[in-house]
Amino acid sequence: MKVRTADFLEFDQEARVYRISPEQAVRDDVEKHYWRHVGVTIMKDWRLYLMLVPMILVFLFWRYFPMYELLGCFKVSNDVLPVSQQLFSGFSYFKRLLVGGDQLSTDFWRAMRNTFILSFYGLCFGFPIPIILALFFNEIRSNAARSVYQVLTYLPKFMSTVVMTSLVTMLVKQGSLTTGMGIINQALSGLGIISADVANAGLLNNPSFFRAIYQISGIWESAGYDSIVFFAAIIAISPTSYEAAQIDGADKMAQMRYVVLPSILSTIVIMLITRIGSLLNIGYEKVLLLYNTNTYVTADVVSTFANRQGMGGNAATGIASAAEMMNNVVGMLLVIGANTIARKASNTSLY
Repeated sequence: MKVRTADFLEFDQEARVYRISPEQAVRDDVEKHYWRHVGVTIMKDWRLYLMLVPMILVFLFWRYFPMYELLGCFKVSNDVLPVSQQLFSGFSYFKRLLVGGDQLSTDFWRAMRNTFILSFYGLCFGFPIPIILALFFNEIRSNAARSVYQVLTYLPKFMSTVVMTSLVTMLVKQGSLTTGMGIINQALSGLGIISADVANAGLLNNPSFFRAIYQISGIWESAGYDSIVFFAAIIAISPTSYEAAQIDGADKMAQMRYVVLPSILSTIVIMLITRIGSLLNIGYEKVLLLYNTNTYVTADVVSTFANRQGMGGNAATGIASAAEMMNNVVGMLLVIGANTIARKASNTSLY
């Protein structure tokens, strides 16, 4: 593309010369003193930028610097030598996990399958509940009652994982001579849903019940807190939209269907994409505190598999790193795919 003088200069008819236009002069001044303007802006709002320093340090030390250790996936693991001095091993760890044919490969594929299943169940059952809660909060006319209900649903999110898993363990614990079985075990056994032997052995010791316990406890813990975003999107809807729907004869259910849900659709899509992005990042702390050797069949996920392998010595450190890296790569591909589909289907996306 050719640059012409008239693109950035103006011709003065009286003096018969080209002069810099006022707009171009402003642009030149901004470009010439760009860093001065940046410095002035930073000094003007230095308190806000100072508040960013802790978050920047967190990302540096816990997000970017650990990326250097990803080289361990491609090098012979040795806890004595730094990663830079270890010998290159190529994709040997990945080959062993994917097509090794031994017990290690079998355990990895089992963990990968459990990760997908737990994540998929969490997406199917855990994602719609916060939206339903937000719709419920919007229909409560008493501000005091709404505040009480919201606080009650938010509270479990502020409990530590250890406390939450301890409560779950107490509710479904196995029977003993001193304390007896958990309340939920007693209730299910009394209703005839489970046998007395299963109730006495404890639901957490039965692999068939682990996924249900994990999902229900997860919904109880985070559904209220996750509903904040959707409730904020709902209260931002203009009251005139409701008035127009009422004039057309729409009842409450029709208003939810034709006014509320379309208005918060973009928020739902964005939250769904972010949820899919973290689909494989199951909180391994919770699984680690709830599972045991009896429930490895349905409870062992990639993170707990990598945790066990990483504690196994030099030879297993590379295996653990490779397992986590594959898990993260799949998660990245899911984000890209979900974002592409959302952009084409609804013109709403993260990027």
